[in-house]
Amino acid sequence: MKMPRTSIFFGFGVLTALAAGWLVFPRALYERREQPFRFPHKTHAEKSGTSACNDCHTLGKDGEFAGIPKTKDCATCHADRMGSSPAEALLVDNYVKRGRETPWLVYSRQPANVRFSHAIHTRLAGMTCRDCHGAEGESDAVPVYEQNRISGYSRDIWGHSISRLRRAPGDGMKMSDCENCHRRHGVDAGCLGCHE
Repeated sequence: MKMPRTSIFFGFGVLTALAAGWLVFPRALYERREQPFRFPHKTHAEKSGTSACNDCHTLGKDGEFAGIPKTKDCATCHADRMGSSPAEALLVDNYVKRGRETPWLVYSRQPANVRFSHAIHTRLAGMTCRDCHGAEGESDAVPVYEQNRISGYSRDIWGHSISRLRRAPGDGMKMSDCENCHRRHGVDAGCLGCHE
């Protein structure tokens, strides 16, 4: 039995639409933005002897996370240029000497109604930074920041696989990622444990 011509055109149209949605839509959905300058986590760990993420990304005694280091923290080593790196020149000349904060784009910014305690997860649960943030601390440069044009959030929240299949550890910080981790560890936080 011969397939009608309209069925062939319909099938071709469906396949074309699926391919466009799968391949083109993600590229159109995300705006790529560069960080203010290249930052090599790996170099800092090797040269300065910082042994852990929290040497720069600190937790206060009250458990509150200080986040991205302030320029004054960078100035303890970079009050003046130490090398010939263009990135270090930008840091020292544009931010340290002018007393300005570096306008880093935050990969892990969550909605305002989300409450997340790094202290509970690292100190009490024994999780590592890598569990949620992946191998960021081992990189020679920060990845390109990809911002969702609709939600305004980083692609790192959703994860880099649009299907969310075969994701690497730390690839994605959606609510379902947190729920799955809590379920695996037998921890029930309830809605108000994470949301205000």
